[in-house]
Amino acid sequence: MLINAQFSVAKFMALASLSVLLGCNESEDAATELKAGIVFHSGRVYTVNERQPWASAIAIRREKIVYVGDDEGALKLVGPDTRVVDLAGKMLLPGFQDAHVHPIEAGMAYLSCSLHGLTSIAEYLKALETCDRSFPESTFVDGGGWTMDLFPNGLPDKKLIDSVIPARPVILKSATGHQLWVNSAALEMAGIDAESVDPPRGRIDRYPGSTVPSGSLQENSAMNLVLDARPPYSEEQMIAALQFGQFYLNQYGVTSVQDALLKLDGNEAYVGGPTYIALENSGNLTLKVSGAIVWNTDLGVEQISRILLARERFNTRRLKARSVKIWLDGVIEVHTAALLDPYSDKEDGTTGKLLIPPKMLSEVITKLDALDFQIHFHAIGDAAIRASLDAIEIARSINGEKDNRHHISHIQLFNPADIPRFAELNVAANFQPYWAWADKFITKLTIPKLGEERSQWLYPIKSLLDSGALIVFGSDWFVSSGNPLLGIETAITRRDPLTNESEPFLDHQRIGLAAALKAYTINSAYINFTEDETGSIEVGKQADLTVLDKNLFDLKSSEISEASVLLTLLDGERVYGQWSLKPLGKTAP
Repeated sequence: MLINAQFSVAKFMALASLSVLLGCNESEDAATELKAGIVFHSGRVYTVNERQPWASAIAIRREKIVYVGDDEGALKLVGPDTRVVDLAGKMLLPGFQDAHVHPIEAGMAYLSCSLHGLTSIAEYLKALETCDRSFPESTFVDGGGWTMDLFPNGLPDKKLIDSVIPARPVILKSATGHQLWVNSAALEMAGIDAESVDPPRGRIDRYPGSTVPSGSLQENSAMNLVLDARPPYSEEQMIAALQFGQFYLNQYGVTSVQDALLKLDGNEAYVGGPTYIALENSGNLTLKVSGAIVWNTDLGVEQISRILLARERFNTRRLKARSVKIWLDGVIEVHTAALLDPYSDKEDGTTGKLLIPPKMLSEVITKLDALDFQIHFHAIGDAAIRASLDAIEIARSINGEKDNRHHISHIQLFNPADIPRFAELNVAANFQPYWAWADKFITKLTIPKLGEERSQWLYPIKSLLDSGALIVFGSDWFVSSGNPLLGIETAITRRDPLTNESEPFLDHQRIGLAAALKAYTINSAYINFTEDETGSIEVGKQADLTVLDKNLFDLKSSEISEASVLLTLLDGERVYGQWSLKPLGKTAP
């Protein structure tokens, strides 16, 4: 009995000791579990959170921000496996959110025959010669990026391309995306000749005093005559284009976008929904995407059923397609934007036309609003802006107040009477701020078509802001650079951010840095329905972040675009840059 008793006591003590050890391990595991995965400290953390605008440190655990404050508090969360990043005074911001951009189409444009950044017709032709040699196996030469300001009245001639590539079809999209420049072989491929009539809502440009096509096509319906005649892009091409596009945006600190033109059919890279899903399924999608499904102006309300199906299909963790893109007009420079009063340089009373008549537009918007779709309007001219607001007002009177967060993008020319209506109707003003300076487009092509008086209401960002409207920013890349810092600087200076040599354009429309940053972060997050998860640096939000080499608030306004992105995180994962915060090179301007 004594032996058994002694054995039982020994056994009990051993079990007790083991229990204590296990308890210690569990306690240690729990403590480790509460430590951060990443800690940033000793920085200038601009949170875009009005309750706590600045901090010096943050901590991240499992994709989310768990601490925002001083260094002492953050360093308490450092454990054996924590990655600790010394910001050394650098600026940490929420990831930028681009409210109007075309990642896949832009990627395709840069990977094909890119004319982006070239500044003369001679440079265009030299680049075409190079492309002709570089893609010998292709049945056609595809590309774009040319700008209208280099051609008389913004209209290029097919003979220029014919002089360097006479045999193969050449299809070049303009930097605005509203025009094609093609050669004779491309026109022949599409069956376009002197007998062809202009399609509805489009235009085949012709030589003066003749019906012979001159080599440029205006707006989708005319452009599609050529685009639909070429072979479609392969899945591999589409994925490569998206990989290029997302890396390009990540390098500038962009973590979320609204893809402003998600087509459901056609032969363009805009048909991007399946590509986003394919890249996400492979674990390689490095953007959060809100897709705006395009409204086909050649169809009526019968297309709503397929738009509903597309919203269900394009609904993954990083892709949501709850917006519908309504394309209402063209561009001022070639008289396709819809104006309230005639163009100043036209004696025939031309005002441009809405691509969707007002009665039909109101019906479409009311139906989509009732189905809880966000409407993303393209409206350049003052008539298109007014028609957008009128349609929303009618929809609201029928459907009541709904949280659909409609927004109107581009909004170049305003009638001042419509400015207060944005706030009254709770419609966001989606500007592309990089356009708001007096470049050759505005001085040579825009102002002459409007006159000085109307031109005082081009891109009135400050007026909209002062009216109480929600301002959001996008780049419209590939139309212009996708670098948010260029847009932010332009919104603040109204000057060319690359040279700072131009005179301020409508100087009274300048806004402050804090407002510009909100437009590219929390305000765009609101438009993307993610303001509870992203857009500011707050405890509980996703760790979508960017690190800049300089504190923007310490710089002169003319130096803002000179800051560089050193690191971009999406859900706490590095998608651009190095943890060492050493600068990397850029892929494209």
